[in-house]
Amino acid sequence: MILQKLAEYYDRLERDPECDVAPFGSSRQKISFEIVVTPQGELAAVGDQRLERNGKLLPRLLVVPGQAKSSGSGLNPGFMWDNAQYMLGFKVDDPKPDRTIKAFEAFRDRHVALESEINDPAYSAVCRFLKTWTPERALEIADLAGLTSAFGVFRVQGPTEYMHDRPAVRKYWLTQIGSADADAPLAPSLISGAMQPIARLHEPKIKGVRGAQSSGATLVSFNGDAYESYSKSQTFNAPVGVEDAFKYCTALNRLTTAGDRQVHLGDTTVVFWSESPTSFEQDLPFVFETVEEAEDAGTVDKLQGFFGRLRRAAAGVEVEEGKTPFYVLGLSPNAARISVRFWMAGTVQQFAERLGRHLADMELGGAPPNMPPSTIQRVIDQTARERADIQPNASGALLQAVLSGGPYPRPIAAAILRRIRVDGQTTGWTGHTRAAFIKAYLTREYRIKNRKESIAMALDENCPRPAYHLGRLFAALEKTQEDALGTDLNVTIKDRFFSAASANPVAAFPRLLRLHAHHLDKLGSDKRGLKIAREKLIQQICDRVNAAEGFPTHLPLDEQGLFFLGYYHQRTDLFTSKKDSETPDDTEN
Repeated sequence: MILQKLAEYYDRLERDPECDVAPFGSSRQKISFEIVVTPQGELAAVGDQRLERNGKLLPRLLVVPGQAKSSGSGLNPGFMWDNAQYMLGFKVDDPKPDRTIKAFEAFRDRHVALESEINDPAYSAVCRFLKTWTPERALEIADLAGLTSAFGVFRVQGPTEYMHDRPAVRKYWLTQIGSADADAPLAPSLISGAMQPIARLHEPKIKGVRGAQSSGATLVSFNGDAYESYSKSQTFNAPVGVEDAFKYCTALNRLTTAGDRQVHLGDTTVVFWSESPTSFEQDLPFVFETVEEAEDAGTVDKLQGFFGRLRRAAAGVEVEEGKTPFYVLGLSPNAARISVRFWMAGTVQQFAERLGRHLADMELGGAPPNMPPSTIQRVIDQTARERADIQPNASGALLQAVLSGGPYPRPIAAAILRRIRVDGQTTGWTGHTRAAFIKAYLTREYRIKNRKESIAMALDENCPRPAYHLGRLFAALEKTQEDALGTDLNVTIKDRFFSAASANPVAAFPRLLRLHAHHLDKLGSDKRGLKIAREKLIQQICDRVNAAEGFPTHLPLDEQGLFFLGYYHQRTDLFTSKKDSETPDDTEN
């Protein structure tokens, strides 16, 4: 299914006149120079093919025959393109000149042997050049070391086309694709069902997967006798035709290297595409990336607009191009291979609804001013002090939950609660993001378990869960300390007791209540109304907690989440409500 949809994506790219995807049997390579020969086979020039961008000279990308050159000790000359070592017998600061000579000879012999078969005057001119060229002459070419930073191609004086684009050369190359491996059987391809020579190796190798080999890795491969069956070696075990293998590998390479169709979350590289062009696939990266405060207003507006469309989709509104099939593939490195972390298929409408449901679950009152929506990366950032400390599989697991509509990973909720206990950050963008995810985690847990309860976006004085009111109680006690002693304290009750109170209430709250009485006494006579209002609030919360029956000895993870959410809701309410500033009637005592 995965390979088939990737091959279909290649067909989509090939049909797009604005897409420069490489045709079957070719690849896009970095070309920095051209060797120009005369029709008589003499060297005319070595020309610079690099392009200037932002003050730098960079190789240009050209479609050439064959795939990327694999590393290794053997000789593997390209066809009509290669580096200067093969094309001219030249290498800067060459530590192995004898091998360089052999590389040039292998390149020369490969091309000269095909002269009569290709039967093209321009090709024959290149062959005459190769037969008469001596590598020592390369030292006479000015600036050759600076030109040969990447690969080179041939061109004959007169025609403007490169040699590999000559009709006769292209015709020959197309007849050779798939026939180079004499042992390749002819069989129906697993991807398309068409009769094709079966690929021994699936190429081109996949690049752009974070953590995988920079030279490229393979999605399908076999490298040991233990994985063979019926005496079929290497990838003959997975009968995919050479053309189909090229299609899916080229399409996946385009996805993993294109900035608008892939994102990196931890050790997971996520690629996504739709069966036909949609605005959804263009906007989807907004869900993943972290928008910083310094981002321009246009980016934030686009983000808000896309998130608004997702929320409407969750409410049942049909999105544009909603019936178009959509695919998401998560990849992770595994030595020289690539592992599939997850694969999801659906429609644009289905994915939009799931994303919108995630946003709805994350909705929480009391957001700081100008705070953009909490993206997946921003949530993951709350699980560790630094990104380097984030668990490698956390990002992929969270994304999988968001896109599938399943339960959020319990380890992520546990990690966020642990960070709260360690650093105590419960305010600002950080605090709001943490509280929003805890609220989303609990909301989804209740939904999956078919509980009748719901998690409110703001303060819920009627919540039936004592743990929620324990969090409220702590927030009220903390606020009383701030009102009595000010905020410029070396150590607050939050610093000393928050961790214990959220996990083992019985060990912390009796002492906190005794401290609260002391803090109330510190409130001056001018704050009599505040003192009475705070005492009423504490009593009201204690009634909900059932403190007379004793505080709980332990709160499990979900209850700890409720504790933090109650704390966040109550603290937000205390800083936005006017109840504390109201003066009670004179008849009240």
